[in-house]
Amino acid sequence: MKRMLSGIKPTGKLTLGNYIGAIRQFVTYQDEYEMFVFIANMHAITVPENPSELKKNTKDLIALYIACGLDPEKVTLFLQSDVHEHAELGWMLTCHTYMGELQRMTQYKDKVAKGETSLTAGLFTYPSLMAADILLYDADYVPVGVDQKQHVELTRDLAERFNHRYGETFVVPTPVVAKVGAKVYSLSDPTKKMSKSENDDKSTIYLLDDPKAARKKIMSAVTDSVGIIQYDPENQPGLANLLTIHSCLSGESIESIVSRYEGKGYGELKKEIGDTVEKFLTDLQARYKEIVASGICEKVLADGKEKAQAIAFKKVRKVKKKLGFQLFN
Repeated sequence: MKRMLSGIKPTGKLTLGNYIGAIRQFVTYQDEYEMFVFIANMHAITVPENPSELKKNTKDLIALYIACGLDPEKVTLFLQSDVHEHAELGWMLTCHTYMGELQRMTQYKDKVAKGETSLTAGLFTYPSLMAADILLYDADYVPVGVDQKQHVELTRDLAERFNHRYGETFVVPTPVVAKVGAKVYSLSDPTKKMSKSENDDKSTIYLLDDPKAARKKIMSAVTDSVGIIQYDPENQPGLANLLTIHSCLSGESIESIVSRYEGKGYGELKKEIGDTVEKFLTDLQARYKEIVASGICEKVLADGKEKAQAIAFKKVRKVKKKLGFQLFN
């Protein structure tokens, strides 16, 4: 069975965009691949983070992963910081990453372009750690959003560079981008991604939002003045975003939804989407509360750490031998 790996940073509260663009895909993939999913808490500290909030967000993320359908019997779910080999291989790969490659990474480049100051070295070099996250486990595939594909391309370059210099060591991973719902946009500005760090509360639906409040956000979402229900992301981005959300949560194709609403208005469509979102969050939060109350998250992470570390240890030992760190057999 081919292996797949991915993870999410525990910064901010999980959004509907995180579910549609990432977690929903993981649930599907867990039956097709040997799945490794980690909480990327080491990436969370590239910018200042309140420790208590980080701890709470991490606990919520673990419980929500399981509530969304990740089965600990099928998926190796673990905390990045529990496996020290991530940091160790991250440093070794940093030493094989060129400055120019890191300067071209979108997050760093965008912050520099905005004139932000006090950027940390961690923010600059974290793509090398992300490469280590993937290469430690010989992942064949990495499910990513459109804006993360660049990081997997760097990972591929680093794997090929290392293999060329020292001999076959790493599996070169392939990025997998979902065809529908890979990117969910802001409800108030559909030209921007729905973000965990968004300041405008009306633009983002959080997985732990009050379901009725989330429904109201859908009802007030920005659309357009065209007045025709059709899927046209370029000219009607707000409507296209709502159609994507509805399709991903209901399982009905966008084409079918558009066909049902031929000749009807946006208000009627928003009502149906609002109902779908409200029901989805109500059901999800009921499962989330059960999981938190059960206390299983600690055991899931302990089991995940044990399995992940056994694999990561062997890979780092192999890399050290290739680099000349191992002095005696």
